[in-house]
Amino acid sequence: RPPCTARDLHRITNEETHTHYLDFKIQNELIHLLAYAIRYEIVKKIKSAKYFSFILDCTPDASYQEQMSIIIRYVDSSSSHVCIEESFLGFLDVNDTTGQGLFEVLENELKLLDLDIDDVRGQGYDNGSNMKGNQKGVQRRLFNVNPRAFYSACGCHSLNLTLCDMAKTCGKAKDFFGIIQRIYTTFANSTKKWQILKNNITRLTLKSVSATRWESRVDSVKAIRLQCADIREALLQVSETDNDTKMSSEAKSLANNELGEHEFIVAIVIWYEVLYAVNLVSKHLQAKDMLIDVAIEKVQGLLSFFKGYRDTGFLEALEIAKVIALEMDIGTTFRKRREIKRKRHFDENPDDANVAT
Repeated sequence: RPPCTARDLHRITNEETHTHYLDFKIQNELIHLLAYAIRYEIVKKIKSAKYFSFILDCTPDASYQEQMSIIIRYVDSSSSHVCIEESFLGFLDVNDTTGQGLFEVLENELKLLDLDIDDVRGQGYDNGSNMKGNQKGVQRRLFNVNPRAFYSACGCHSLNLTLCDMAKTCGKAKDFFGIIQRIYTTFANSTKKWQILKNNITRLTLKSVSATRWESRVDSVKAIRLQCADIREALLQVSETDNDTKMSSEAKSLANNELGEHEFIVAIVIWYEVLYAVNLVSKHLQAKDMLIDVAIEKVQGLLSFFKGYRDTGFLEALEIAKVIALEMDIGTTFRKRREIKRKRHFDENPDDANVAT
């Protein structure tokens, strides 16, 4: 179709014609056509490489429809610079999340893409039993069809689960991240309180604590770790200006009892250093050009970091926390916990009678 002329624009402006190709259906059709063209070029590169691997992951969308993302990993030899590529090919609707159901969706999609399942040389998923299960999981069902499709667990996801399980065994860790989330929620509760926060900080804004991606919590911790005094001042301002007595009391409690405690300052120093080290390794593991020997080296380096932190890191964290505490004009000693004696029922363990506060 020839370019739009001044006469065409005049007719559209004066509603003399309704064929202007600006309807949302036309726009959606153009988007689908572009998507089809891009997928066609990607598939052409995959066929040229012949062998490929894929990565699958499932997650519900906003309407709670389970969807499975599919990423194809292949060697791109279309130019003089040969490199490894990872191409996202879309989301697939899933109604049956069993290993058999997911495998059938994958098998059907490969047929639609005109890719031979016998050319698969690798498969990667998270640690869900329906995905990685060696009896009825997707990896076993594919392996039965194509024994050359070797399964590799997602190293980044395994690292994330390890950190998650580690933190779940520590009550103080759960309490700490609960406080981090409470600080964020206090300001995110309204635009007025968020503006008070912005008026007091100059660098990093607060972020909500991720429920699943533990290594990403470094961003939530970092904003408070590097701006403890500023965020404490913002909390005090909220407590003085907010008309909601509940929120005012919450902000004052956080400023005085949490950010005003040496124990919390020590905890935020330690967790920031731990999460920073974990996040670095996690980013390396997610790199598309990561090699397995390098990945092993990175994980072993992280283990060495934890071992070294036990010997020297904790004492260094105490010194850093002491400097921060002095700058904030709060004490540098740990508050002694008082034990509350509670009535013990006949079926309780005697060790449960005392509760620290």
